Amino acid sequence: MGDNQYDDARISDYRAYYDKSWGAFKAKTHPIPGNHETYDPAGSLAGYKEYFGAIAYPQGKSYYSFNEGNWHFIALDSNSFDQTAQIDWLKADLASNTKSCVAAYWHHPLYSSGGHGNDPVSKPVWKILYAAKADLILNGHDHHYERFAPQDPDGNATSSGIVEIVGGMGGAEPYAIETVQPNSQKRISGQYGVLKLDFTDSGYGWTYVGTDGQVKDTSPKYSCH
Repeated sequence: MGDNQYDDARISDYRAYYDKSWGAFKAKTHPIPGNHETYDPAGSLAGYKEYFGAIAYPQGKSYYSFNEGNWHFIALDSNSFDQTAQIDWLKADLASNTKSCVAAYWHHPLYSSGGHGNDPVSKPVWKILYAAKADLILNGHDHHYERFAPQDPDGNATSSGIVEIVGGMGGAEPYAIETVQPNSQKRISGQYGVLKLDFTDSGYGWTYVGTDGQVKDTSPKYSCH
C-alpha cells in the first residue's frame, strides 16, 4: 500500500533491502506508490518503476486494475489524485467491471487515527467508489493498524458503506494513535505485522498477524454489496 522502500525509494535501496525481504514475493506483488517513492533523487517514482517495471505498470500507468475470482481490484496512485486522467480512468474502469466484489487500494487514507490523520485528497475517489458500491479500501501512510466500520465518504456509518483498513505496520517506525476517528473499531500501534486477507466469491474478512506469528486482531465477516 505504498512506501514500499523507506526512506527515499532509490533503486539502490530497493536492490539492497526490499529485494532481500519482501522481494521474495515480487512476482506475485501488485504494488502502488506512496509519497516516499516520489522522494527519489533520480526522479519521482524512478527507483520504484525501475525495480517493479511492468508489475507496477501493467497498463502503462502507475494505476491499474485486475481480477481474481469474483473480485475486481483497483490499484491507485494517490500522489496524483488531482490529475483528471486517473479519475477518468477510474470511472471508466468501474463502468466496465463485471465482478460482484470491488476492492481498491492506495497510499493516503481518507480516515486515520494516527499521526498523519485524515487526508481529504482521496474523498473524490471515495465518492466514485461508493457510488459504484465498492466494498473495501486498503491504505498505508500512517504507521499503525486500524480498521473502520462501513461508512460513506462523509464519515457516516452505514451498512452500505465501504470498509477501510489502514495497514502501515510493515517496517518503518510506528506512529502513536492520536485522535480516534468516528467508526474506528480497532487500532494497534507499536507491533509490526501484516494483514492476511481472506476473499470468497461473496465476501471477505481478515486477520492482523504480528511478527511473532500470533493473531492480534480478527475482523468481522463482510458480504459484498
